[in-house]
Amino acid sequence: MIRRRRLRVSENIRAMVQENSLRIAELVYPIFIIDGDDKKNPINSMPGIYQYSIDRLGEELERVRACGIKSVLLFGIPEHKDEIGSEAYNKEGIIQRAIRHIKANYRELTVIADICLCEYTDHGHCGIVRNGQVINDDTLLLLSKAAVTCVMAGADIIAPSDMMDGHVEAIRRALDEEGFVNTPIMAYSAKFASGYYAPFREAAHSAPGFGDRKTYQMDYANGREAVREIEDDIREGADIIMVKPALAYLDVVQSAAQTGYPVAVYNVSGEYAMVKAAAALGYLDEKKVVLENLMAMKRAGANIIITYHALDAAQWLSE
Repeated sequence: MIRRRRLRVSENIRAMVQENSLRIAELVYPIFIIDGDDKKNPINSMPGIYQYSIDRLGEELERVRACGIKSVLLFGIPEHKDEIGSEAYNKEGIIQRAIRHIKANYRELTVIADICLCEYTDHGHCGIVRNGQVINDDTLLLLSKAAVTCVMAGADIIAPSDMMDGHVEAIRRALDEEGFVNTPIMAYSAKFASGYYAPFREAAHSAPGFGDRKTYQMDYANGREAVREIEDDIREGADIIMVKPALAYLDVVQSAAQTGYPVAVYNVSGEYAMVKAAAALGYLDEKKVVLENLMAMKRAGANIIITYHALDAAQWLSE
């Protein structure tokens, strides 16, 4: 008889043959930064997550430091929005000032700057809009300007999330022309038009003012197309590829891992909110489910996990 249970008889033996593990160094914590002073605004659909003004950002960064998290992903929420998202590439914009603040006070942190226009445009779309259409090529210039200003402010990694065609190539060229040849690009390569983003849009004030984002974000029915998107970003110069969301797309994560490139996944706001809501009602054990979900992402092939659970997970892993 084949007795596979022999390797499960004790905790030590199970640990000896464990195929995957989670490390705190692999976790990235997203933070929302809002214009203004003395602000710590709760996000109702994401318990435990807040918007911080820069003067109160230290409260959260001290928790990040204490947990041993090494990387943060920043989203800016400006006071002023316009049709061309000008605050996204303003050298004195909210995200640029936040980056400078972090690099001045928390130099050990790796700062990843999300590059998109949706938080900065008055229409909420990820690019320039004309006649009700998102204009791809004209948007590339603005995304490139945003990336350069963020790196000038001190960002360590640039993460374009807009899903415009050719965005990685345009940003890589702009960074190289400014001398930032060693700044990596973490591309949101396979980003799907997903219902899991709803809490994020509350958090980032980024819901589209009309229509939806299905003309540039991917159809969630398509796996082979995701592979083509990933291959395009690699050819254009991406250093890290990303799949977003994570849990419902682990098949895509497996395909991405076959490229040999580092793979990031974004454990998005809706995935976070579902666990939090079920745990609050006593339907499941939050710690067990979070760690199981994160391990599933690792098992599928992820090297980097962006998650709102990062601080809790880091504490649990330390225990």
